[in-house]
Amino acid sequence: MAQVRVRFAPSPTGFLHVGGARTALFNWLFARRAGGKFVLRIEDTDRERSKPEFEEGIIRDLQWLGLDWDEGPSLGGPLGPYRQTERASLYRDQLKKLTSAGNAYYCFCTHKELEAERASAVEAGKSYRYSGKCRKLSPAESEEKRKSGLPFSVRLRVAEGATTFSDIIRGQVTVEHAEIDDFILVRSGGEPTYNFVVTIDDALMKISHVIRGDDHLSNTPKQILIYKALGLSLPLFAHIPLILGEDRTPLSKRHGASAVGEFKRQGYLPEALLNYLALLGWSLDGKTELFSKDDLIKKFSLDRVVKSAACFSYEKLQWLNGHYIREADEERVYQLCLEYLWDADAINEDFMREGGPALKRMIGTVKNSLKTISDVGDQITYFLGEVHSYDAEAFAKYLVPETIPILEKVVLVLEDTVAFSAMSLEEKFREVSKETGKKFAEFVHPMRLAITGRAASPNLFELIEILGKGRCLVRCLRFIQMIKAELSKGESVKTPAPPAE
Repeated sequence: MAQVRVRFAPSPTGFLHVGGARTALFNWLFARRAGGKFVLRIEDTDRERSKPEFEEGIIRDLQWLGLDWDEGPSLGGPLGPYRQTERASLYRDQLKKLTSAGNAYYCFCTHKELEAERASAVEAGKSYRYSGKCRKLSPAESEEKRKSGLPFSVRLRVAEGATTFSDIIRGQVTVEHAEIDDFILVRSGGEPTYNFVVTIDDALMKISHVIRGDDHLSNTPKQILIYKALGLSLPLFAHIPLILGEDRTPLSKRHGASAVGEFKRQGYLPEALLNYLALLGWSLDGKTELFSKDDLIKKFSLDRVVKSAACFSYEKLQWLNGHYIREADEERVYQLCLEYLWDADAINEDFMREGGPALKRMIGTVKNSLKTISDVGDQITYFLGEVHSYDAEAFAKYLVPETIPILEKVVLVLEDTVAFSAMSLEEKFREVSKETGKKFAEFVHPMRLAITGRAASPNLFELIEILGKGRCLVRCLRFIQMIKAELSKGESVKTPAPPAE
């Protein structure tokens, strides 16, 4: 069997969408499992919309996902070049073969004439199909028009009949040629069309399997016609389902993040996104959901790809991401959180000089509760700055006179504690609860609210140790003053702001 060669061929007209990333992943997995080659080709024939920054972004995102390629721009390879704008001479050679053999012809119809044909078809209630009047020109007539300087396009001569091909995922597909007109290969301005250049590239790069989204399914019969007109061997085709939002429309920005770079900025790990993309349209056994990259290489196969569209769930991705954050090395999570906090201007050099070591410990305490790296800012607001608001329901619960002596006892214990460690603090408060006849929780819950502003948090005593005696005392005293002030008003308030320092 010939070597497996697959390709991912993005257009640099925008950043890498997760749909494109999923296509790249399926190609990469297929190649890696078969011991074949994964080719990256840049389809930049749309000169107006293609931009270097988009190409750079696509390459950067593929590298972040860990999808390496065997041939491509910069890396090179035996069947390059790997940018379409660098392959013009190859397209000219193949076009000459088509016209010389009579399988393609020059069309001199003007835009106005074609629009008139289209309008006539619409008026008659028919779908538009080029009349083919220029295919009737003799070689001499066609040459004379060319020499006279008339602008022209080049069309493929499509014979009557039908094209049938076997799709690995969708089974046998048949398209009648009555649905395909003599489509354009090269426009009048000399720009080659997508179907023409893609076919030539895939053929000359010896692509064995074309694995792509099923939005390209309608292009396949046209490309097969070009292959056959040039006498080229056909690859195998596999059209994978599209990715939809939860409203069953194509996934886009209005659903949330849809570009790989945006998921990265929001704090998703590449292994989580890769794992999730693999589950969109593919399943091993209907129940296994966690896959490392090595697992996927061993187990991926196209026969387990479904025909129906895949629905993107941000909730499911967050669950997977939380799993991978918990499994990740603490130093890696710390560095990712640090980078995020710097970029968000939540910390600066002065902060790091004073609180750098404590920040690392603080991130360690919240690591297992993070769903994304970007959650870290919200999770440790009480460490990054002062507490300026309190959980409304919890504040209402503790806005009673009985809270004051409890917090006053908390202040005394904190002041008297010399070995200010989580273990010793917890032991002291357990002793105090026994001495006073109160439950341990009666001290912990209002103390947590005073120090963090929250009804729930990681281990409170670890947080107290990290925050330090001074900050905790100030917050408890302030909270006592707030309760006294509010009670003295003799009225209920929902979420008062603390007094100015």
